[in-house]
Amino acid sequence: MVRTSQAYTFSSSPYFDDRGAHGTAQPITERINPHSRPIVSYYFPKGVGAEHYGERHPMKPHRLTLTNALVMGYGLDKQIHNIYDPRPATREELEVYHDHDYIEFLSRVTPQNQSEMKQMIDQFNCVEDCPIFADMYDFCKMYAGGSLAAARKLCAGTTDIAINWSGGLHHAKRGEASGFCYVNDIVLAILELLRYHPRVLYIDIDIHHGDGVELAFYQSNRVMTVSFHKYTGDFFPGTGKLDDNGSGSGKHFCLNVPLQDGIDDDMYLTVFKTVIDDTVNVFRPTAIVLQCGADSLGCDRLGAFNLSIAAHGECVNFVRKYNVPLLVVGGGGYTIKNVSRCWTYETSVLVGVEVPDELPMTVYDSFFKDSHWKLHPPLTGKVDNQNTPGSLKRITTSVRNKLRYLQGAPSVAMQEIPPNLQGLLDDEDRTADEKDEERGTGQAGERRYDRHNKSGEFYDDDHDIDHEGDTGTPVRGAVSGRRGRGRGRGRGRGRPRGSVVTAPSTPVTPSVIGEDGDDTRPGTPNGELPVLPPKRGRPRGRARGRGRGRGRWANRNKEAEGVSVAGEESGIPTPEAATPSTPMDVDVDV
Repeated sequence: MVRTSQAYTFSSSPYFDDRGAHGTAQPITERINPHSRPIVSYYFPKGVGAEHYGERHPMKPHRLTLTNALVMGYGLDKQIHNIYDPRPATREELEVYHDHDYIEFLSRVTPQNQSEMKQMIDQFNCVEDCPIFADMYDFCKMYAGGSLAAARKLCAGTTDIAINWSGGLHHAKRGEASGFCYVNDIVLAILELLRYHPRVLYIDIDIHHGDGVELAFYQSNRVMTVSFHKYTGDFFPGTGKLDDNGSGSGKHFCLNVPLQDGIDDDMYLTVFKTVIDDTVNVFRPTAIVLQCGADSLGCDRLGAFNLSIAAHGECVNFVRKYNVPLLVVGGGGYTIKNVSRCWTYETSVLVGVEVPDELPMTVYDSFFKDSHWKLHPPLTGKVDNQNTPGSLKRITTSVRNKLRYLQGAPSVAMQEIPPNLQGLLDDEDRTADEKDEERGTGQAGERRYDRHNKSGEFYDDDHDIDHEGDTGTPVRGAVSGRRGRGRGRGRGRGRPRGSVVTAPSTPVTPSVIGEDGDDTRPGTPNGELPVLPPKRGRPRGRARGRGRGRGRWANRNKEAEGVSVAGEESGIPTPEAATPSTPMDVDVDV
């Protein structure tokens, strides 16, 4: 029954507003060629726009519904390769970053039992800015699931650009809510990207400092965070000074660009392009996460900048041109009609399609009636610009000085997973030829055992023909290790000082042969040489002698017959047969 005072019912009102001379954009009908442009994936969790923080709360998830309606109204869905309704994130996925107790609290608290959980609500900071509302935990799982699905798609290499406008809640901490944010989907997505990508660059153009993401990676050199935000000391969240640049291994991997009220398009784009270009050239990211908070637009309910939708979209286009795997998420933005316009325009930028300034006809025409259904309404000049060219120059100079400390992009050692212990033991039992056959080098059975090593190297191997460790061999210390000059240049062999050699039980006095063939060591009466005590020194290996004496092979043959070469030349008798030997130390100069 209709009251008599009511002129018409909702059902009798026109479905679309009459735009008159303002025109209507016609949707795109041509579908994209899958190989013509970078692959774009679009994530929109079903029902995420129906959540509600509260009647007077500035955060309105309904902006996502408006954005999706404009994207479909322009026909951009025909230009997007893949559109997904991602599954909600699981508790285990949320606890990759967040504390178990905090996630347990989010899953249990409801508007009905919040009075019973007052202490925990205060503990986890779910007050005022972060109220308890119906289906809050489901809302968190939905937008976090979208960002995680986008990150997995990028890691798999099956998409180049992934868009999730429901994500971008960058203030949430590991164990508490903050700034309308309960679960930090950006941190979860970056952690997923780090499974494959060695370096991730995070860029934040929200008017509020991205403190939650910065805090999560403050000591990491694999993630560089760059935030462009308003900073006055008391503006939420009160962090993001120019001097905050990371700590530990993450020193200088955190960049903050603090700005003042009223910055316009030209100043913002100049600073943004300068800082981002220098950062990309130095850090060399393999993936980029871009947070597109729309509260940096002019006329925002909580913002104080003078940016237009075109300038905001130019920042997105500038990052897109680096052709690096890109994850684009939403964020702040509290004038929902401008937020939906902005993210719709940036969707067209990411897919590489130009859209007209007239908005398409949707069921939400009444939201845009005051701007005559235009995509780019005038938003600039509402706030006085308190930034000066000099202040912005100091900021860019400071950022460049910090980037000089990076000394190139950090790298990550990619290590092969080792085999099991049994595999290692089996590998040790195989011969060298068998290992060559497995490697397929074609050298199996062709290994060369060459006993000629470099000068000064000690040779000790199973193929050593000297057999120096055998007992009962004649004393080799009596033979000069000097190589004879003349017809043949052979390699002399020395023995380490202080080592134990075997000798006959009858004392044999060593002799040293000089270059002229005579004994060069001073003797004692009766023609006997003193036996020097052993010396302890560093071992000597092979040596090259300069003596003119007999060749090494001739001396070796006489050694085999049990005859001392030194005894022949010095007239000292030698024993006919070797008796059981005892070890002794002999000092031989080689």
